[in-house]
Amino acid sequence: MDTQSPESNLSIPLEPGLYIVATPIGNLGDITLRAVDILRRCDRVACEDTRVTGKLLKHLGISRPLHRYDDHAPPRAREQLVGAMRSEAVALVSDAGTPLVSDPGYRLARDAREAGIAVTTLPGPCAAIAGLTLSGLPNDRFLFAGFLPAKEKARADVLVELGSIDATLVFYETGPRLLKSLWAIGELPGDREVAVARELTKLHEECRTGSAAELAEYYEAHPPKGEIVLLVGPPGEAAPTGDPDQLLREALETLKPSQAAAQVAKATGLDRKALYARAMELKAG
Repeated sequence: MDTQSPESNLSIPLEPGLYIVATPIGNLGDITLRAVDILRRCDRVACEDTRVTGKLLKHLGISRPLHRYDDHAPPRAREQLVGAMRSEAVALVSDAGTPLVSDPGYRLARDAREAGIAVTTLPGPCAAIAGLTLSGLPNDRFLFAGFLPAKEKARADVLVELGSIDATLVFYETGPRLLKSLWAIGELPGDREVAVARELTKLHEECRTGSAAELAEYYEAHPPKGEIVLLVGPPGEAAPTGDPDQLLREALETLKPSQAAAQVAKATGLDRKALYARAMELKAG
Protein backbone atom coordinates (compact mmCIF):
# COMPACT_ATOMS: atom_id res chain seq x y z
CA MET A 1 0.00 0.00 0.00
CA ASP A 2 1.28 3.48 -0.91
CA THR A 3 1.35 5.50 2.32
CA GLN A 4 3.08 8.58 0.94
CA SER A 5 1.31 11.89 1.53
CA PRO A 6 0.15 13.95 -1.47
CA GLU A 7 2.77 16.58 -0.71
CA SER A 8 5.60 14.04 -0.96
CA ASN A 9 4.49 13.05 -4.47
CA LEU A 10 4.50 16.53 -6.01
CA SER A 11 7.91 16.15 -7.62
CA ILE A 12 7.05 12.75 -9.13
CA PRO A 13 5.49 13.09 -12.59
CA LEU A 14 2.38 11.10 -13.36
CA GLU A 15 2.45 8.41 -16.01
CA PRO A 16 0.63 9.46 -19.19
CA GLY A 17 -2.96 8.31 -19.51
CA LEU A 18 -6.52 9.04 -18.39
CA TYR A 19 -7.30 9.54 -14.71
CA ILE A 20 -11.02 9.41 -13.81
CA VAL A 21 -11.39 11.61 -10.72
CA ALA A 22 -14.51 11.76 -8.54
CA THR A 23 -15.24 15.19 -7.05
CA PRO A 24 -17.58 16.32 -4.24
CA ILE A 25 -21.34 16.36 -4.84
CA GLY A 26 -21.84 19.14 -2.31
CA ASN A 27 -19.55 19.18 0.70
CA LEU A 28 -16.05 20.09 -0.51
CA GLY A 29 -14.58 18.14 2.38
CA ASP A 30 -15.54 14.91 0.63
CA ILE A 31 -12.75 15.07 -1.95
CA THR A 32 -10.16 12.36 -1.36
CA LEU A 33 -6.46 12.91 -0.72
CA ARG A 34 -5.68 10.86 -3.80
CA ALA A 35 -7.94 13.03 -5.96
CA VAL A 36 -6.17 16.16 -4.75
CA ASP A 37 -2.81 14.56 -5.50
CA ILE A 38 -3.78 13.66 -9.08
CA LEU A 39 -5.30 17.07 -9.77
CA ARG A 40 -2.09 18.72 -8.55
CA ARG A 41 0.19 16.58 -10.69
CA CYS A 42 -1.79 16.07 -13.90
CA ASP A 43 -0.98 17.99 -17.06
CA ARG A 44 -4.55 19.03 -17.85
CA VAL A 45 -8.13 18.57 -16.66
CA ALA A 46 -11.09 17.70 -18.88
CA CYS A 47 -14.35 18.92 -17.32
CA GLU A 48 -18.03 19.60 -18.03
CA ASP A 49 -17.93 23.28 -17.04
CA THR A 50 -14.63 25.13 -16.67
CA ARG A 51 -16.25 27.61 -14.26
CA VAL A 52 -17.44 24.91 -11.87
CA THR A 53 -14.15 23.00 -11.93
CA GLY A 54 -12.20 26.24 -11.76
CA LYS A 55 -13.88 27.08 -8.44
CA LEU A 56 -13.02 23.64 -7.05
CA LEU A 57 -9.37 23.92 -8.10
CA LYS A 58 -9.14 27.42 -6.66
CA HIS A 59 -10.52 26.09 -3.37
CA LEU A 60 -7.80 23.42 -3.42
CA GLY A 61 -5.09 25.90 -4.35
CA ILE A 62 -4.47 24.19 -7.69
CA SER A 63 -3.95 25.72 -11.12
CA ARG A 64 -4.16 23.47 -14.20
CA PRO A 65 -5.21 23.95 -17.85
CA LEU A 66 -8.93 23.21 -18.17
CA HIS A 67 -10.57 21.76 -21.28
CA ARG A 68 -14.34 21.60 -21.68
CA TYR A 69 -15.65 18.12 -22.41
CA ASP A 70 -19.39 17.47 -22.17
CA ASP A 71 -22.40 16.14 -24.11
CA HIS A 72 -21.99 18.86 -26.71
CA ALA A 73 -18.27 18.34 -27.34
CA PRO A 74 -17.58 17.31 -30.96
CA PRO A 75 -15.77 14.02 -31.71
CA ARG A 76 -12.72 16.09 -32.61
CA ALA A 77 -12.40 17.27 -29.00
CA ARG A 78 -12.35 13.66 -27.82
CA GLU A 79 -9.74 12.75 -30.41
CA GLN A 80 -7.53 15.61 -29.24
CA LEU A 81 -7.77 14.54 -25.61
CA VAL A 82 -6.97 10.92 -26.46
CA GLY A 83 -3.99 12.13 -28.47
CA ALA A 84 -2.78 14.19 -25.52
CA MET A 85 -2.98 11.14 -23.24
CA ARG A 86 -0.17 9.47 -25.15
CA SER A 87 2.33 11.87 -23.58
CA GLU A 88 0.38 13.59 -20.78
CA ALA A 89 -1.67 12.77 -17.70
CA VAL A 90 -5.23 13.91 -18.35
CA ALA A 91 -7.67 14.05 -15.43
CA LEU A 92 -11.38 13.72 -16.21
CA VAL A 93 -13.90 15.23 -13.77
CA SER A 94 -17.62 15.95 -13.84
CA ASP A 95 -19.27 18.98 -12.23
CA ALA A 96 -20.04 16.83 -9.20
CA GLY A 97 -19.57 13.19 -8.27
CA THR A 98 -18.12 10.31 -10.21
CA PRO A 99 -17.50 10.81 -13.94
CA LEU A 100 -19.13 8.36 -16.38
CA VAL A 101 -22.20 7.90 -14.13
CA SER A 102 -25.03 9.41 -16.22
CA ASP A 103 -22.25 11.36 -17.92
CA PRO A 104 -20.71 11.41 -21.43
CA GLY A 105 -17.24 10.57 -20.14
CA TYR A 106 -17.68 6.89 -20.94
CA ARG A 107 -16.95 7.65 -24.59
CA LEU A 108 -13.60 9.17 -23.66
CA ALA A 109 -12.69 6.20 -21.46
CA ARG A 110 -13.77 3.75 -24.18
CA ASP A 111 -11.72 5.48 -26.86
CA ALA A 112 -8.69 5.67 -24.57
CA ARG A 113 -8.86 1.94 -23.85
CA GLU A 114 -9.27 1.13 -27.53
CA ALA A 115 -6.17 3.23 -28.23
CA GLY A 116 -4.16 1.21 -25.69
CA ILE A 117 -3.89 4.11 -23.25
CA ALA A 118 -3.79 3.42 -19.52
CA VAL A 119 -6.99 4.33 -17.69
CA THR A 120 -6.98 4.80 -13.90
CA THR A 121 -10.06 5.40 -11.75
CA LEU A 122 -10.14 7.25 -8.42
CA PRO A 123 -13.33 6.28 -6.55
CA GLY A 124 -15.18 8.85 -4.50
CA PRO A 125 -18.53 10.62 -4.09
CA CYS A 126 -21.53 9.45 -6.15
CA ALA A 127 -25.03 10.88 -5.64
CA ALA A 128 -26.76 7.62 -6.63
CA ILE A 129 -24.90 5.61 -3.99
CA ALA A 130 -25.26 8.34 -1.36
CA GLY A 131 -29.01 8.47 -1.94
CA LEU A 132 -29.30 4.68 -1.79
CA THR A 133 -27.48 4.44 1.52
CA LEU A 134 -29.52 7.29 2.99
CA SER A 135 -32.93 6.00 1.89
CA GLY A 136 -33.11 2.83 3.94
CA LEU A 137 -34.54 1.00 0.92
CA PRO A 138 -33.28 -2.52 0.11
CA ASN A 139 -29.78 -2.22 -1.38
CA ASP A 140 -28.76 -5.84 -1.88
CA ARG A 141 -30.01 -5.44 -5.47
CA PHE A 142 -30.44 -2.08 -7.17
CA LEU A 143 -30.61 -0.73 -10.70
CA PHE A 144 -29.40 2.75 -11.61
CA ALA A 145 -31.26 4.14 -14.63
CA GLY A 146 -30.10 7.76 -14.88
CA PHE A 147 -32.69 10.46 -15.63
CA LEU A 148 -36.27 9.49 -16.43
CA PRO A 149 -37.47 10.78 -19.83
CA ALA A 150 -39.11 14.21 -19.80
CA LYS A 151 -42.07 13.19 -22.00
CA GLU A 152 -45.01 11.53 -20.29
CA LYS A 153 -45.35 8.44 -22.51
CA ALA A 154 -41.61 7.75 -22.63
CA ARG A 155 -41.40 8.13 -18.85
CA ALA A 156 -44.31 5.74 -18.34
CA ASP A 157 -42.80 3.23 -20.77
CA VAL A 158 -39.48 3.21 -18.90
CA LEU A 159 -41.23 2.71 -15.56
CA VAL A 160 -43.33 -0.16 -16.93
CA GLU A 161 -40.20 -1.75 -18.38
CA LEU A 162 -38.27 -1.53 -15.11
CA GLY A 163 -41.19 -1.83 -12.69
CA SER A 164 -41.25 -5.61 -12.57
CA ILE A 165 -37.58 -5.91 -11.62
CA ASP A 166 -37.14 -7.18 -8.07
CA ALA A 167 -34.68 -4.46 -7.09
CA THR A 168 -34.60 -0.89 -5.85
CA LEU A 169 -34.66 1.51 -8.80
CA VAL A 170 -32.42 4.58 -8.63
CA PHE A 171 -33.03 7.62 -10.83
CA TYR A 172 -31.72 11.15 -11.08
CA GLU A 173 -34.38 13.85 -11.33
CA THR A 174 -34.73 17.63 -11.28
CA GLY A 175 -36.93 19.69 -8.99
CA PRO A 176 -39.32 20.94 -11.72
CA ARG A 177 -39.97 17.39 -12.99
CA LEU A 178 -40.24 15.61 -9.65
CA LEU A 179 -44.03 15.75 -9.28
CA LYS A 180 -44.67 14.26 -12.74
CA SER A 181 -42.25 11.45 -12.01
CA LEU A 182 -43.83 10.72 -8.63
CA TRP A 183 -47.31 10.45 -10.16
CA ALA A 184 -46.00 8.19 -12.89
CA ILE A 185 -44.38 5.97 -10.24
CA GLY A 186 -47.71 5.93 -8.41
CA GLU A 187 -49.20 4.10 -11.39
CA LEU A 188 -46.90 1.12 -10.91
CA PRO A 189 -48.51 -2.01 -9.44
CA GLY A 190 -47.53 -3.23 -6.02
CA ASP A 191 -46.99 -1.47 -2.72
CA ARG A 192 -43.91 0.63 -3.49
CA GLU A 193 -41.91 2.61 -0.96
CA VAL A 194 -40.38 5.68 -2.56
CA ALA A 195 -37.59 7.95 -1.36
CA VAL A 196 -36.57 11.45 -2.42
CA ALA A 197 -33.02 12.40 -1.46
CA ARG A 198 -31.87 15.96 -2.11
CA GLU A 199 -29.22 18.48 -1.09
CA LEU A 200 -26.96 15.49 -0.48
CA THR A 201 -23.94 16.19 1.75
CA LYS A 202 -25.02 19.83 2.11
CA LEU A 203 -26.30 21.73 5.14
CA HIS A 204 -29.98 21.08 4.37
CA GLU A 205 -29.63 17.46 3.26
CA GLU A 206 -32.94 15.60 3.41
CA CYS A 207 -34.38 12.23 2.54
CA ARG A 208 -38.14 11.70 2.64
CA THR A 209 -39.79 8.31 2.26
CA GLY A 210 -43.36 7.19 1.76
CA SER A 211 -45.72 6.32 -1.05
CA ALA A 212 -45.47 8.17 -4.34
CA ALA A 213 -48.79 9.89 -3.58
CA GLU A 214 -47.67 11.01 -0.14
CA LEU A 215 -44.43 12.43 -1.47
CA ALA A 216 -46.20 14.13 -4.38
CA GLU A 217 -48.57 15.81 -1.94
CA TYR A 218 -45.66 17.07 0.16
CA TYR A 219 -43.59 18.38 -2.75
CA GLU A 220 -46.60 19.99 -4.35
CA ALA A 221 -46.80 22.13 -1.22
CA HIS A 222 -43.00 22.45 -0.90
CA PRO A 223 -41.53 22.72 -4.43
CA PRO A 224 -37.97 21.32 -4.38
CA LYS A 225 -34.96 22.82 -6.09
CA GLY A 226 -31.78 21.33 -7.51
CA GLU A 227 -31.00 17.80 -8.57
CA ILE A 228 -32.55 14.88 -6.77
CA VAL A 229 -31.98 11.16 -6.31
CA LEU A 230 -35.34 9.42 -6.69
CA LEU A 231 -35.55 5.84 -5.43
CA VAL A 232 -38.31 3.27 -5.87
CA GLY A 233 -38.38 0.19 -3.68
CA PRO A 234 -38.91 -3.27 -5.18
CA PRO A 235 -42.48 -4.52 -5.76
CA GLY A 236 -44.30 -5.56 -2.62
CA GLU A 237 -47.60 -7.24 -2.02
CA ALA A 238 -50.60 -5.57 -3.59
CA ALA A 239 -52.52 -3.23 -1.33
CA PRO A 240 -55.66 -4.79 0.18
CA THR A 241 -58.82 -4.21 -1.80
CA GLY A 242 -62.14 -3.13 -0.32
CA ASP A 243 -65.26 -1.13 -1.04
CA PRO A 244 -64.29 1.45 -3.70
CA ASP A 245 -66.43 4.18 -2.15
CA GLN A 246 -64.87 3.65 1.26
CA LEU A 247 -61.39 3.65 -0.23
CA LEU A 248 -62.19 6.87 -2.10
CA ARG A 249 -63.56 8.55 1.04
CA GLU A 250 -60.40 7.67 2.95
CA ALA A 251 -58.17 8.88 0.14
CA LEU A 252 -60.13 12.15 -0.25
CA GLU A 253 -59.28 13.07 3.33
CA THR A 254 -55.76 13.97 2.21
CA LEU A 255 -55.74 13.88 -1.60
CA LYS A 256 -57.33 15.68 -4.52
CA PRO A 257 -60.04 13.73 -6.43
CA SER A 258 -57.69 12.93 -9.31
CA GLN A 259 -55.01 11.72 -6.92
CA ALA A 260 -57.50 9.72 -4.86
CA ALA A 261 -58.84 8.07 -8.03
CA ALA A 262 -55.32 7.13 -9.13
CA GLN A 263 -54.52 5.64 -5.72
CA VAL A 264 -57.72 3.56 -5.55
CA ALA A 265 -57.34 2.47 -9.18
CA LYS A 266 -53.91 1.09 -8.38
CA ALA A 267 -55.23 -0.73 -5.29
CA THR A 268 -58.32 -2.23 -6.93
CA GLY A 269 -57.59 -2.44 -10.64
CA LEU A 270 -60.77 -0.46 -11.36
CA ASP A 271 -61.03 2.15 -14.10
CA ARG A 272 -59.44 5.41 -12.98
CA LYS A 273 -61.80 7.64 -15.00
CA ALA A 274 -64.85 6.02 -13.42
CA LEU A 275 -63.29 6.34 -9.99
CA TYR A 276 -62.51 10.01 -10.65
CA ALA A 277 -66.14 10.68 -11.57
CA ARG A 278 -67.25 8.93 -8.37
CA ALA A 279 -64.67 10.87 -6.33
CA MET A 280 -66.08 14.14 -7.65
CA GLU A 281 -69.57 13.00 -6.62
CA LEU A 282 -68.38 12.11 -3.11
CA LYS A 283 -66.49 15.39 -2.84
CA ALA A 284 -69.57 17.36 -3.84
CA GLY A 285 -71.98 15.35 -1.71
